[in-house]
Amino acid sequence: MNDIVAETAFSVEKSKAPKLGVQTLPLSYLSLQQFDAVIDTRSPAEFAEDHLPGAINCPVLDNEQRIQVGTRYKQTSAFDAKKLGAGLVARNIANHIDTLFADKPKSWKPLIYCWRGGTRSSAMTHILRTIGWNAAQLEGGYKAWRAQVRADLETLPLHFSYRVICGRTGSGKSRLLDALAAQGAQVLDLERLAAHKGSVLGNLPDEAQPSQKMFDSRIWLDLSRFDNALPVYVEAESRKVGLLRVPETLITTMHQGTCFEAVTPAPLRAKLLREEYAHLIANRDLLFFKLDCIKSLHSAERIAEWKTLATQGNWDEFVASMLEHHYDPAYSRSMFSNYQGAQSAALLEVSDISPDGFAKVSHRLLA
Repeated sequence: MNDIVAETAFSVEKSKAPKLGVQTLPLSYLSLQQFDAVIDTRSPAEFAEDHLPGAINCPVLDNEQRIQVGTRYKQTSAFDAKKLGAGLVARNIANHIDTLFADKPKSWKPLIYCWRGGTRSSAMTHILRTIGWNAAQLEGGYKAWRAQVRADLETLPLHFSYRVICGRTGSGKSRLLDALAAQGAQVLDLERLAAHKGSVLGNLPDEAQPSQKMFDSRIWLDLSRFDNALPVYVEAESRKVGLLRVPETLITTMHQGTCFEAVTPAPLRAKLLREEYAHLIANRDLLFFKLDCIKSLHSAERIAEWKTLATQGNWDEFVASMLEHHYDPAYSRSMFSNYQGAQSAALLEVSDISPDGFAKVSHRLLA
């Protein structure tokens, strides 16, 4: 109801809405570049869930104002809700013009959208065009954009060949991807896009995972910027990264990619994991919560043993036991049943887990 209210609270009849400057779907990464700015007029809460690539949030109704208008609509009347909404929208747009848009030249060309291409975006588009800016309104709004992203992700991954970096937990796959990207390779880092390291302990300490919609949009953007004549380097992921699902077409084509396996000695794997998961070493309660999440996979005795090692600060033995009894068996089960080239993967020996060490490995791989 609130979405409908937000679109109708200050509207004019559709037949009277301005028709100039309408940008129709489909959009591409290149077509977005023709605009000097992409402006999302939805509320901050809607924007936080997902938005077009590079968009800035210039809400015509903020979170609280949407609630106010929706409440007025339900408790009083549509007419009173429209009066309230119109005043709020006018003041908010005026504020954006006085602040965010004040220094924009006459040649400035923004693309403006709301939830479904309705009156939130048309109101701002009409005013900016009246001023003299070449503003365009996205037909169908975010709703149409989301439908396009979902459709594109059913076919876009098929345009690329994938080189899949395999390797047991702690072998440095993510660091190798960083090194490849630094040398100009096309890298699709799904763990970075998902804000998660991909394991039961993989939540980042200072960043929550995005919504599924935002994850999809991030994947769409990276793939849209890639050259399909060049390979795309990815880490061998499961179908889910944390709570987020990798699009089906993408994971299927990754399973068919050419595999390379990072082989790292056990002591270096343990050292790398201590570095990567320092926040869990520093927060025993969080670590124990994470261990409790895998109680169904291990005996109570095993979980208790891991907690005892952590309590004692015996991190080398803790990591070695986790690798032996949890991560390595899980890797073998998943990798060889899903990735067709895993059994014949070319080996990438890792003897140095510093940035220079992974730079050398990436150079060998690219060569």
